[in-house]
Amino acid sequence: MSFTQLGLSLPIVDALTEQGYTQPTAIQHQAIPAILSGKDVLATAQTGTGKTAAFVLPILERFNQPRILRGKRVRALILTPTRELAVQVSSRVEQYSKHLNLSTFAVYGGVDTDTQKQRLIDGVDILVATPGRLLDLAHQRALHFDELDVLVLDEADRMVDMGFVGEINKIVERLPEQRQNLLFTATMTDDVRAIAHGFSQSKMGQPALDIATTPKAKAANDIHQWLITVDKDTKSALLSHLINEEKWDQALIFIEKKHGAAKLVDQLAKRGIQADAIHGDKSQAMREKILSDFKSGKLKYLVATGVAARGIDIGKLSRVVNYDLPFKPEEYIHRIGRTGRAGAKGEAISFVALGDFKNLCAIESRLNHIIERKEIEGFTVRKVVPVSVLNFVRKSKPPQAKTPRVHSKPKSVNTKKAPNKTPSGKQDNNRKNKDIWG
Repeated sequence: MSFTQLGLSLPIVDALTEQGYTQPTAIQHQAIPAILSGKDVLATAQTGTGKTAAFVLPILERFNQPRILRGKRVRALILTPTRELAVQVSSRVEQYSKHLNLSTFAVYGGVDTDTQKQRLIDGVDILVATPGRLLDLAHQRALHFDELDVLVLDEADRMVDMGFVGEINKIVERLPEQRQNLLFTATMTDDVRAIAHGFSQSKMGQPALDIATTPKAKAANDIHQWLITVDKDTKSALLSHLINEEKWDQALIFIEKKHGAAKLVDQLAKRGIQADAIHGDKSQAMREKILSDFKSGKLKYLVATGVAARGIDIGKLSRVVNYDLPFKPEEYIHRIGRTGRAGAKGEAISFVALGDFKNLCAIESRLNHIIERKEIEGFTVRKVVPVSVLNFVRKSKPPQAKTPRVHSKPKSVNTKKAPNKTPSGKQDNNRKNKDIWG
């Protein structure tokens, strides 16, 4: 089925053709007609499957008719968790609407508000925003929501992970009750469903359409995944060795903490490898410059904290490296989903230390297969990582006597993080959020 058959007009289809898009993806095939019909939609699809176009294209089609836009008003609001993703989504809107007389703008933190306030004076058809900056502008009466028709919550699972539930509640309280609600997520967790609970009974008395092209998050088939067991104190040396010996053309390297990102860049520099880092402490201008250099190929090696994972969109990224193995299996899938996009081949390498064993078991259990292990000459580990337990299940309570031990020192592992326990108050916030979608 073509985009025209989905109900999109020629100017939009022409813009898509110019971008090289000829056939809709699975999520686009299901979501576009539903959104065009005015339905509320909950959509789950893995990273790299075209979720952005799935909600942007029908919004453009619906708005493609003459209408006078009042000052400081917004017709569609797209909420994103990060600045990088806000910029990326806004750029996509501009590309898809290049033959339409519609306006788009992105507002996010890290830049001066005066320029953003000035741009909002004339009104914006489609506003892309991070929650914090949007609330700041709303408090300053720089924009009003009384004419809003569509609300989109993009990367909803990441919103929850980053603690934006409270901000989302405050934003939704300001919006008209009569609106179309669209929620797109890579994983439909219980917390995400709590946010969208109001979808179960929409304003027209019909339930929201629940679309799931990937009911359980999994990695794309075109990604070659493998891991190296390593001692923590030899990680940077191992990374440098792989970059030089394997002659990597490009790599996106994920690390947990921002101070670790800066340290790793310095360590690579001492070995003659030019890299840069992107994290929350850098200004927005610096982040955009670094991302631009990486996308253009000028910068070959980018070290990024997990927050940046959802805002980096490179069509043919060769590989990603989990320098630090993520705690959640879903986060692992999101990270490696930066490569192997749209049918291209990709490579995902993970560094696994002894303390990562439980995380590895959880990831492999989600993937339903053991990740290939490789040994690198000269990097024999002192602390051996055991053979994985594929059916490993995290427990919030200590394992019973019959459960096999997966670590020689369980206390040192378990005291660092409580896997299934949530911070106090989070559950209450989610319950308060059950009916926000009206």
